[in-house]
Amino acid sequence: MEQLAHLSSWKQTIESALAARDVDGDRDMSAAHAAFESFLEALESGECRAASPDASGQWHVARDVKQLILYGFRLGRLVESHSHDAHFCDKHNLWPAQQSLATRGIRIVPGGTAVRRGAFLGAGVTIMAPAYVNIGAYIGRGTMIDSHVTVGSCAQVGENCHISAAAQLGGVLEPVGALPVIVEDTAFIGGNSGIYEGTHVHRGAVIATGTIITRATPIYDLVNETVIRPIDGVLHVPENAVVVPGSRAVDTPFARQNGLSLYAPIIVKYRDDKTAASVVLESILR
Repeated sequence: MEQLAHLSSWKQTIESALAARDVDGDRDMSAAHAAFESFLEALESGECRAASPDASGQWHVARDVKQLILYGFRLGRLVESHSHDAHFCDKHNLWPAQQSLATRGIRIVPGGTAVRRGAFLGAGVTIMAPAYVNIGAYIGRGTMIDSHVTVGSCAQVGENCHISAAAQLGGVLEPVGALPVIVEDTAFIGGNSGIYEGTHVHRGAVIATGTIITRATPIYDLVNETVIRPIDGVLHVPENAVVVPGSRAVDTPFARQNGLSLYAPIIVKYRDDKTAASVVLESILR
């Protein structure tokens, strides 16, 4: 309840200031900037999240969190930054975070990684360079973010996951009620994979290299001989499922004549000891 009260207060302060600025033009926005700064700090501490599970494991979107992030873009002004190793131009209130990392065992390898303001990094997170973590993202304790990974805005990643090289976790800011990408604890996302809007990867699932999953992509479960389709706009990858890229035949005369098929993610098995051994992240790398 305290979190909701803070969100409501910050939102009201910022909305009032933006509405007045739209009418009056030049206006003192210090109260709005202070409210947005407090909101960013709450995101970075993990106090606020764009989505979170309840006691039963059901996930819920925090609409006000996503709305406040959008307001931040309106509040910010474009400023260029020059340093010895980087040149960028972004909203001044969203520059990469200056968080206390070493005290929480967080390791960010040098070489072009950016963690934007408003992103949460849990204790023991490792980020290989280069990688990008956007505002509103949440990365749980002990997770490895490999090189060339993008963790999009508001994406929620659990504890002890491995997001492999060049994997993409899509960002979902709009509409504010849309569920962001969710990757639960101990999941493995293979290299060059893409997990996009409306996809919920449940605990322990393994997404093989090169697999693309969106909420519009049915998943074919060979083990249970079922087709998994979205429920209320969310595609659920089952717990411990092992998903690989595959294809399915297109059943039309023209397609049969030309041997055409469509891409389809396929569950070939469910995680067992052999699978666990193949995707384990050695503790020495953390």
